[in-house]
Amino acid sequence: MTPLGGVGEIGKNMWVLEIGDEMLIIDSGVKFPENDLLGIDLVIPDFDYVLKNKEKVNGIVLTHGHLDHIGGLPYLLKELKVPVYGTKLTLGLLEGNLKEHNLLKDTRLKVVHSGKAVKVGNFTVDFIRVNHSIADTCALAIHTPLGPIVYASDFKFDQTPIDGEVADFHKLAELGDSEQGVLALFSDSTNVEREGYTLSEKVVGETVDEIFRDARERIIIATFASNIHRIQQIVDAAFKYNRKIAFTGRSMINNVDIARRLGYLQIPDDMIVDIRDCSSLPDSQIVLLTTGSQGEPYAALTRMARGDHYHINIKEGDTVMISASAIPGNEKFVGQTINKLYRRGANVIYEDVSGVHVSGHASQEELKLMLNLVKPKYFVPTHGEYRHLYKHAALAEKTGISRDNIYIAEVGDKIKFTDEKIAKEGNIQSGDILIDGLGIGDVGNIVLRDRKLLSEDGIIIVVVTIDKKGNILVGPDIITRGFVYIRESEELIEAATKRVKDSLKECEESNITEWSVLKNTIRNSLNNYIYQKIKRNPMILPVIMEV
Repeated sequence: MTPLGGVGEIGKNMWVLEIGDEMLIIDSGVKFPENDLLGIDLVIPDFDYVLKNKEKVNGIVLTHGHLDHIGGLPYLLKELKVPVYGTKLTLGLLEGNLKEHNLLKDTRLKVVHSGKAVKVGNFTVDFIRVNHSIADTCALAIHTPLGPIVYASDFKFDQTPIDGEVADFHKLAELGDSEQGVLALFSDSTNVEREGYTLSEKVVGETVDEIFRDARERIIIATFASNIHRIQQIVDAAFKYNRKIAFTGRSMINNVDIARRLGYLQIPDDMIVDIRDCSSLPDSQIVLLTTGSQGEPYAALTRMARGDHYHINIKEGDTVMISASAIPGNEKFVGQTINKLYRRGANVIYEDVSGVHVSGHASQEELKLMLNLVKPKYFVPTHGEYRHLYKHAALAEKTGISRDNIYIAEVGDKIKFTDEKIAKEGNIQSGDILIDGLGIGDVGNIVLRDRKLLSEDGIIIVVVTIDKKGNILVGPDIITRGFVYIRESEELIEAATKRVKDSLKECEESNITEWSVLKNTIRNSLNNYIYQKIKRNPMILPVIMEV
């Protein structure tokens, strides 16, 4: 088993299983960029190892429909033509992604029902129902000659799920009690720092009902567009309190359409109103379901809070509920959005002050239960940052798994399982591929370094026109962006221009005409001077034109 993502990080989940000359891919997700990846839209795994061995790949199996597990597939399937197996909702959400990339016609999607097994080449894979913050989530049991590998990357055990579908404890226990026994468990580490059990999704429904009962004006709710069970509870409360519901945000509208079409979301047609028609209804009869629970700058809720949404803006008396927890790294954006909502007179209800969100990931007692049900010989914590993996390994030790049988993986580790031991066999090429617009992998460390420099200190462009003998005909002229406001810094710019001119005169007198030397001369004449004067290091870009 080799992770191409999802260990030591949140997101980009992807594993490759190899037995002999055959390979099976488990999930292929994206990671959303951190603040230092300026201008980057998405991060995907490095597929180089898979593509070099594409003739060995039998297929791709998916656990569920979150983007950190399926978002990388459009980029992989452009190069790899193999069948993709998943549950109905998972493939329904994937279809939308594939359509955007014009790949749907060329992709073989195979629906598998939870509780069923499927043959993928010579691999037999059981899809085992578990609970999560999206419907149709499964753990996978992949049968190998040494025993099944159980892959449970995102799960919790909800005893009162919204759809009535509890996790398949029987199947997990059956695998654990089988004669061969489970070879290895790969288990979700996200909430390993939380003691006890993760609360049921039904708890949110009770809070939602209270909010609807008390609200007198508009109700605006932001949540993850993929949390179909949460959306259903909001719809049920709207129906109970005689409110119409409108949707805004591209992913919210798309996911609701898909879930309704596939039968996962029940909403009477006459309850839904177009967001443009909300102004014609009394505020007491409106619920607006929106994206933006993470404070994303261009998401619908954030635009409402700023006052620049096309159709709806926040006003005094609105009840705004943020039914999600901040993903690590987004806390600042969420906090800014909440502050703006309060400034506009809204009553804001969010996780820190009310039970408007529960996690979709297992806490410590559920993680122990999974370990005790499955009884694996080997254990590999997955789906978490390094501290999560480390603590999950310690938790597994407490349930009786030997430290020698636990492996904390790094991206790219080839983990070999035998009857005797689990060990690292080597490394493969791995890491992050950055997506910027339509560009895939064309932005690397040098480009990011330049973007960082430009964002911090700006740029100085020095334009000089010379003749073939190296004599200055026009210039030097200095143009700046993001450095100083020229009208207020004329003295600095004039002095900088004089220094460049004097340096170029020396080159002219020495008959130096090589452009590379002239450019270095311009840079050297300005670098120290600018730093001494105002303690900044802007990018200096000489432009030489010869006539």
